[in-house]
Order: sequence, then structure tokens, then C-alpha cells
Amino acid sequence: MQRHCNFLEVSRYSNMRPVIFTFFLLVSGILKAQCDSVPTLNKAVLAFTLSKMNKKVGRGECWDLAKYALEEVGADWDGAYGFGRKLEKGECVSPGDIIQFERIRIKYKKGSQTHTEAMPHHTAIIFEVISSDEVKLAHQNTGYTGRKVGVSGLKFSTIQSGKYAIYRPQN
Repeated sequence: MQRHCNFLEVSRYSNMRPVIFTFFLLVSGILKAQCDSVPTLNKAVLAFTLSKMNKKVGRGECWDLAKYALEEVGADWDGAYGFGRKLEKGECVSPGDIIQFERIRIKYKKGSQTHTEAMPHHTAIIFEVISSDEVKLAHQNTGYTGRKVGVSGLKFSTIQSGKYAIYRPQN
């Protein structure tokens, strides 16, 4: 089954010059903060992800990173977008969890400029939990890293619309 990521980076600048900025995401509402400990399977997902930094995984689609990580660690999942056990609102989020974005719009200010980004359909791995409002994501097929795996930040408070789900890998 072929999967496609739709990541559209759209930025508005007060001076109207085209510039590409780091990809920021927001996951408001579900994030409690980092769990007290990282589950063993999540650690394996992170080790796989680290081994693929700056490399293209599969075809370079965003979904491929999660797919190959879950297959490598022997996780049980549906082979589509059910990447494990879906976290409930208020559950802690752990590095190695997988996040699926649908029709997300992000808006943030940097200096005097306002930037907007859209993610019609995008998959990423939570790489680090900074706070209840901020994570670092490992992903590919972005305006930031192209089709190679890289890390970028996401502030949940910048999400204007859309939805997302976070999954905990299971075996």
C-alpha cells in the first residue's frame, strides 16, 4: 500500500521575501508532559531513528520513517495509520511515540513577522519532550530536511486548526 505525505510549508513575511523556516508543530490538548520513564519499545524506535539521521528511509515519505521503525523493532500495528495504542487526552507523551497530523494549520510569530504552515497529512516520531507545549519531532519529507530524516521543533500552542493523534508503539 503506498502512502503519501502532504506537507505544505507556507510562510507570510512582513517584507514578502520567500524564505524557508524550520518546521514547527503543535499538539495542544493531549500532551501532559514527558512520562516518568521511556517504554522499552519506544527506546528501540528512537535508536532506529537516530541511526537514520540525515538519511532517506524508504521512499523518503514521512510515513516511511514510522513504518520502517515499527517493523525494525517488531511492533504490532495495523500497517496503515494505527501505529500502536492511541493515547488518550491527558496521557503522558514519551519520546518514540508516533504522531499523525490531519489538516493542521500552524501560525506563529517570529520577530515582527507572522508565519503560517499547513500539514494536510503528515507523520512524525516524537524525538524529545521539552514541555507540555513543546516537542522535537524526527521526520522526513519536510521543507526543513527534504526527504531525509531530521529533527525540528513544534510548539503545540501554535496549532490553529486540524487534528492529530499520538500512538504508543506496542508488541
